[in-house]
Amino acid sequence: MFEALSEKLGGVFRALGGKGRISDGNVRDAMREIRTALLEADVNLEVARKFCDDVMAKAVGAEVVRTVRPEQMIVKIVHDELVALMGTVETRIPFVSDPPTVILMAGLQGSGKTTTCGKLARYCMSRGKKPLLVAADLKRPAAIDQLETLGRQLDVPVYAERDHQNPVRVCRNAVASARRMDRDVVILDTAGRLAIDEELMTELGQVAQGTQPHQVFLVLDAMTGQDAVNTAKVFDQRLELDGVILTKFDSDTRGGAALSVRAVTGKPIKFIGVGEKLDALEEFHSERIAGRILGMGDVVSLVEKAQETLDAAQVQKTQERMLKGQLGLDDFLSQLESLGKMGPIKSLLKMIPGVGNALGQLDINEEQLARLRGIVHSMTPRERRNPDVIEASRRRRIARGAGVEVQEVSQLVKNFLQMRPLMKQMAGMGMGGKLSMTRDLAGMGLFSGGGVPKLKPGAMAADSRHDPRARAKDQKRRKRR
Repeated sequence: MFEALSEKLGGVFRALGGKGRISDGNVRDAMREIRTALLEADVNLEVARKFCDDVMAKAVGAEVVRTVRPEQMIVKIVHDELVALMGTVETRIPFVSDPPTVILMAGLQGSGKTTTCGKLARYCMSRGKKPLLVAADLKRPAAIDQLETLGRQLDVPVYAERDHQNPVRVCRNAVASARRMDRDVVILDTAGRLAIDEELMTELGQVAQGTQPHQVFLVLDAMTGQDAVNTAKVFDQRLELDGVILTKFDSDTRGGAALSVRAVTGKPIKFIGVGEKLDALEEFHSERIAGRILGMGDVVSLVEKAQETLDAAQVQKTQERMLKGQLGLDDFLSQLESLGKMGPIKSLLKMIPGVGNALGQLDINEEQLARLRGIVHSMTPRERRNPDVIEASRRRRIARGAGVEVQEVSQLVKNFLQMRPLMKQMAGMGMGGKLSMTRDLAGMGLFSGGGVPKLKPGAMAADSRHDPRARAKDQKRRKRR
């Protein structure tokens, strides 16, 4: 999401570079381009117009600080206005002191509502709560079966009454059952339709009146753009929404719903669905999303993902082995599996400031991860610990076991042995060497489409920041010039 918008905004900011003062003329030109970019991203017309007017009012005549370039000043103003547009709100669910907390989930059919109920249950469990899922969608075939499947995956009980067709009665009984079962959160998966109709609105209103939910969330498909905003307006008129959950946020949709829903409806976005797995639900933070749109990255979300996914003790152990230059392919395999749990690699790299813009439209071969894992799994423990022992006969055996060509095994071993000294240097550098990291991933075959060079012999010395000899050569070259 936002890739096209980010690219267009980046072009606008680059055009402002090199100017000593932000003038009325160049700001108006920039706002014309930004308005076009927002409209192409399916942002509401009035929202786009007001946004550009607000940026214009703050940017015209703004003095450029001696250490800040004009385009950086505009980026700061646009960032602040994006945050204001999407709104700042407490995203966490306010659980009541006298449980259970009742959450009513509403939405049209196909928006991902039932799956989002499962994701929300997992979110509540990560906060120490004991949720109960309620199958109150009695119209859609197999809706109860789908929710029960999600419940088994999460080990969360699902309340269902297959012999009743009254959703209000089912929801009331579920809340009473939650109190007996000592479940402190009740998530009501209500009925949906392909389009808004009076029957649906009446049913949801009766459920809300009968259960008095503490929170009412509307699940919207981000890919529907302005239709999602219009849907939110109708639902809010009948249910008094507390927030919106946007699904399919990881898709290639243009992002208009995310930028418009708060301004048009006044209701905040509380969560975003960023994948199909049950752990792919994130709290919505407008300042972080604004940073992603402007190519600033989102280190905070990246760190939170790592904290939730990675084993701190294992990370510390791997760091120590990197510092000693003792990293083996079993450590590499562990890192690959950890990355897989955190999400798509391209999405993770885009959260690192500066790396997202460097990647551009580069394709990352996610399937190659599975091939690499297969190769490493085909090795013996000794070969993983010390790849230097993998000679020709061993490579043929490993290739047969992994179902790949011998050349792929040779390339993996060669690249790993080349990277190991560099990883030792990078271990003490924190987030430094981001460009080197993209080169390393390219060398492992995870990038396709060009744009990032593959590792070559001596590539570790190519970056003068990491090699004293290369640094000295650069200094001599500059003196000759």
